[in-house]
Amino acid sequence: MSSTEDQRRRVADEYRANPIEVNRRIVEEYRSNGGKVGQLGGSSRLLLLTTLGARSGLPRTAPMMYASDRDRLVVFASDAGAPHHPAWYHNLVAHPQVTVEVGSDRFDATAVVTTGDDRERLWRLFPFPEHQEKAQREIPVIPLERRGS
Repeated sequence: MSSTEDQRRRVADEYRANPIEVNRRIVEEYRSNGGKVGQLGGSSRLLLLTTLGARSGLPRTAPMMYASDRDRLVVFASDAGAPHHPAWYHNLVAHPQVTVEVGSDRFDATAVVTTGDDRERLWRLFPFPEHQEKAQREIPVIPLERRGS
């Protein structure tokens, strides 16, 4: 196993134990290093999504993988195949106006949960399709449409 794989496995184990702390460290490192996160192997397909809490209305930032679809970024509410949707998904359903950070680029966007043929087309961009079977729920696919451009 490579050192990058070891590192990712260690971060995954830490995440299961304390996801809030791991996400806090990833967000801090991401912002300090122009979007690079060494503890995740320097993935270039990572963004920060800031939503407003569904109940609290407070800003919540989550790091996540994304795919590109023309001029949109697409995120997947997989939560690594968990049987439930991640908290950030519930937040953006309640408040679809979000902020996205990709590297040093920061912009406002609208999150649009897809359905039907559009969802199926975008789902094919997801790098971990095995999460769908594990989840036993339909994993939401959400394009982030830049506002004000």
